[in-house]
Amino acid sequence: MSEPNNLKNCANAIVKILEIHGVTHVFGVPGAKIDSLFIALKHSKIELVLCRHEQNAAFMAAAFGRVTGKIGVCLATSGPGVTNLTTGLATATSEGDAVLAIGGEVTINERLKKAHQSLDATNLMKAATKYSSEVVSADQVGEVFGNAIRIAESGRPGAVFISLPKDVGLADYPGNANAPWGKKLARGAGAESEMTAIAAVLNASKRPVAILGMQSSTSETADALVNFFKKSRIPYISTFQGAGAWVERAGGSTYAGRIGLFRNQPADKLLDQADAVITIGYDPIEYGPSIWNTGNKRPVVCVDSIPADQDNAFIPVAELVGDIGASLNALASKLNVNIDPEYLAMAKKSMLEVQHTIAEGKEMNAFPVQPLRLIYELQKQMTPTTHVALDVGSNYIWTNRYCVADYARQVLVSNGQQTLGVALPWAIALSLLYPNERVLSSSGDGGLLFTATELETAVRIGAKFVHVVWDSHSYDMVDFQEVAHYGENAGVELGNYDVVKFAESFGCKGYSIKSPDELPQVFDEAFKSDVPVLIHVSVDYSMNMRLMQDVVQDYLN
Repeated sequence: MSEPNNLKNCANAIVKILEIHGVTHVFGVPGAKIDSLFIALKHSKIELVLCRHEQNAAFMAAAFGRVTGKIGVCLATSGPGVTNLTTGLATATSEGDAVLAIGGEVTINERLKKAHQSLDATNLMKAATKYSSEVVSADQVGEVFGNAIRIAESGRPGAVFISLPKDVGLADYPGNANAPWGKKLARGAGAESEMTAIAAVLNASKRPVAILGMQSSTSETADALVNFFKKSRIPYISTFQGAGAWVERAGGSTYAGRIGLFRNQPADKLLDQADAVITIGYDPIEYGPSIWNTGNKRPVVCVDSIPADQDNAFIPVAELVGDIGASLNALASKLNVNIDPEYLAMAKKSMLEVQHTIAEGKEMNAFPVQPLRLIYELQKQMTPTTHVALDVGSNYIWTNRYCVADYARQVLVSNGQQTLGVALPWAIALSLLYPNERVLSSSGDGGLLFTATELETAVRIGAKFVHVVWDSHSYDMVDFQEVAHYGENAGVELGNYDVVKFAESFGCKGYSIKSPDELPQVFDEAFKSDVPVLIHVSVDYSMNMRLMQDVVQDYLN
C-alpha cells in the first residue's frame, strides 16, 4: 500500500481525471475511508467545498450538474456518509442532473466481514442512480470513472455512484490518468422516418400545442428551441422545470403558461383543446400523463434524448430520439402548420390570465402577507441577472405557477421527487457558479431547517444570496391537501423560531417583515449585503384552496 501523499496513487489519478474533465468544485464531508481523495484534492486545481452534511453536498453537486450540463461531484465516507447521499442522488436522477458521487469503503479484504462502517453501498445506490459500481482493483479506475461520467452526462442526465475501497484509493495507478476518460460524444438528430411522421401529424393539426419539459431548458438547446418556435408558431406550455417565457421573448411562439401538480391552470385548458401534442424534453415524473391525457384520442409525438416511457395515457405515435437541439432544427424545416386563429387567441388569453392573477397581488396589503403579494414582489426581483432556487412546499406551488424566467435554467426546482430542503444548498452552489450576480432563493419555515446548517458553509466560503422564508409555522403544502382530502389535518403544526437571530448566529444578516410594503426596500438592502441574508415573511395561506380550485372534487375521488 502506498503512502497517502504518493502522487502515483489512484486517488491522485481520479482527481486528475476530474480536472481534465473540467470539474472546478467538489463537495463533501471527510472520513477515514475516503481521506486519500481529500488529500489529493488539496494539491489540485479543484476547489474543495467542505459541507456540514453529505445530503447537502449532493444537492450542491446537483445544482452544478443542472446548470452546467457536466457532472457535479460529491464525496462521502463509508457507511452513514454514503447513506446520507441517497436523497440527494435520488433527487438528481429524478430531476435530470448529472452528478458523480464517490463513496469510501472498507478495504477489499474486509468487504465480506462485519467491519466498522462496512456496507453494500453499490447495491444500495442502484435504485437512486443511473449507474452504481465499485472499483475493486487499481487498474479499473479509469474504466469505471470514464464510463460513469459518460452515463451521468448522456441521454437524460442523472446521478452515478462509485464505491472506492480505502486500499484501492491508496494503491498505485498503473493506467493513464491523462486519457480522455468520460469524453462526451456529439449526437445528431433523430431518425428521418420519425421526423417525417412527426411533421405529418403537426402539419395536419389545427390546434397543436407543445409541452416543454425539463430537458428542453438547457443552454445547449436554447437557440434551437427558439428557432423551432419561430418557424412553427406552435403555442407552447411548460412544466415547472420546462423552458418558459424566455422562448417567446427571444422571438419564439406564444407562451401560455405552466402546467403541473393540479390540473386547473389556463395552460391546462389550452392543452384540453389541442388536437395534437408534441412533447420536448418531457419526463412523466414532472406532470403525469394520467392527469392531462387520459381518454384523449389525439396523437402525441415526442422529441427527446431517450425513448419515452410508455403509459396507458401516453403512447407516442412517433418519437425523435437524439440530440434535442439537432432534432428540433431538422424538424423545423419540415413544418408548415396552419393553426386555427381562435386557438392562438386562446393561447394568448391564457398568459393574460396568469398575468392578471399576479397583478392582483399588488393590491394585497394585509399582514401576514398573502402569497400573491409576495409573488408580486419576488417577480420584481427576478431580473435577467438573477439566479433562483426554490424549495418545496406551498411556496413552491405559488412561485412555480406565477414567476416567469428570463433564460434557460434560471429557476431551479425539485419537481420530480419534490425534495424538501434543496433551495439553500442550491443557492450556495449558484453563488459559486455566478459569484458576481444575484442569487435569490426561498423556502418555507419547515424546509429551511432541513438544510440550514449549511449557512456556516456559505459564510466560510464567501457565498452571497438572499433567501426568503415563507413562515406559516407548519408543513403547509401537506396541511391544505389533507384538509381537501380528509376535511381535517394531522401532523403538520410546527413551532416558532427567530429567523433573524438564527441568521445572525451563523454570521448572516436577517430581516423580519412587518408589512408587505417593507419588501422592496428590504430586498434592495439585502442584495447589497456581503453575507447571506434571510428575510422572514409571515404568510397567510388562507388562499391556498384557490390552488386547487375546480379540481378538489376530482382530487377527493
